[in-house]
Amino acid sequence: MNYSKELYIIGNGVIAKALAVALTIKGRKVTIIRGSIDEQPIYTEHIQVEIGDQLLAADVLISTLSNHEKLDGIILLTNKSFGNEALAEKLKLKAQQSPIVFLQNGLHIENSFIGLGFRELYRCVLMATSQSINDSKVRFRLVASSPVGIIKGSDEVLSHIVQELNTAMFSFHAEADIQKIIWKKVISNCVFNSICPLLETDNGVFQRNDAALEMAKTVISECVAVAKESGIQLTIDEVLQNVLAISKMSDGQKISTYQDILNKRETEIETLNFAVAKAAGGKNHVPVTALLGELTKIKSELSRA
Repeated sequence: MNYSKELYIIGNGVIAKALAVALTIKGRKVTIIRGSIDEQPIYTEHIQVEIGDQLLAADVLISTLSNHEKLDGIILLTNKSFGNEALAEKLKLKAQQSPIVFLQNGLHIENSFIGLGFRELYRCVLMATSQSINDSKVRFRLVASSPVGIIKGSDEVLSHIVQELNTAMFSFHAEADIQKIIWKKVISNCVFNSICPLLETDNGVFQRNDAALEMAKTVISECVAVAKESGIQLTIDEVLQNVLAISKMSDGQKISTYQDILNKRETEIETLNFAVAKAAGGKNHVPVTALLGELTKIKSELSRA
């Protein structure tokens, strides 16, 4: 394990900005690497993070992959998960010896990296929300400490990663049973990231509308059955309570997929509803979950046509 203090955050979205500020304030050397743009010069951006009535700020280096022959340190992926296959190819020669931490939504999003022989892979389930105020300012809310677990790697490296990432503003902890938490988050995301965009409404709909809640229960039931077939012991009620808690906490807030559609961007639905259908052995085993995913994909494509 290379214990370099260098931290690279791939992706320049709201979570990346909030995390970069937290780590820079902690004294870490942080570079944000734009995932979808390359061949651009390095520059410094003054990023502000609004947390309640507090405003934190830091100057952060913004770069692209072409500026780095090697990424020697911890690599944090906050880019959209549909880009992981291409990203794994780009990082194959630049970062195969460095630990990679996935701070992304989706099921089996690390498979491209496993297939290319990366040896240090860790998965984080984010327990925080962030929204853009403008290009260099975000609003951040910590819900709870975010768990980080091993996909491939060691407890020693996991402990080091958590030590490097953990701050008062944006906290992390090691988690032995990360797969259960991944599945719980994925199922909840299948609910929010398909139903909300299709209804063109905010996350609070499930605590306000009985019909939307019944649709959510159907998706949860289908997905929990797939999780159990994969050896993950989840109950319908615990996922439902998680969905209701998120719905209440983020009432009035638009889910990321709905925001992506409104902004004519590609969505992560492939690594959510479609990934669960694939794990189930086909869409016929999760008909409602799959159909909602297909409709969301069509809606996304129409918005970008």
